Amino acid sequence: MIYRFRVILDDKDDVFRDIEVKADATAEDFHNAIVQAFGFDGGEMASFYVSDEEWSQGEEIALFDMSEGGDSVRMMNETVLDDIITKHKRRLIYVYDFFSMWTFLIELAEIAEPIENTSYPNLMYSHGELPDSPPEKVFEAEKDEQDGDTDFDDYQGLEDNSFDNYDDLWN
Repeated sequence: MIYRFRVILDDKDDVFRDIEVKADATAEDFHNAIVQAFGFDGGEMASFYVSDEEWSQGEEIALFDMSEGGDSVRMMNETVLDDIITKHKRRLIYVYDFFSMWTFLIELAEIAEPIENTSYPNLMYSHGELPDSPPEKVFEAEKDEQDGDTDFDDYQGLEDNSFDNYDDLWN
């Protein structure tokens, strides 16, 4: 089986690549295909995150294990795409270079049969140019501050001296 993915840069401009990968390829093979398709040098840390329909970041699948004992991290070179992608779990988030935070939204578009004499992974289609620097991210808390949408109603009754009854307010 072949997975056909659309890999979209998380930005307001349309920048994406359509990539075919064998279902039995590793996440590291897919990572390498993405790096090549977008023209990165491949020397930076990267991770995939299993995602749901709302693009929530789930389990991490890392290029390298940077954990210090304790919890072990799932590794790209040990994880087959067929183990993380199904008809109902079709989305991944991919982050390349944790200092720059290039973030991509990946969605399975189709499951197909391999085409004879085609080598995989295969870049099927390329749209848009990668910007010189990653798009800036605005997190929800920052967005509220920028919009001036701080919800002070949540703090009713907490006047300047109201911390005398802190235990009463907390519970």
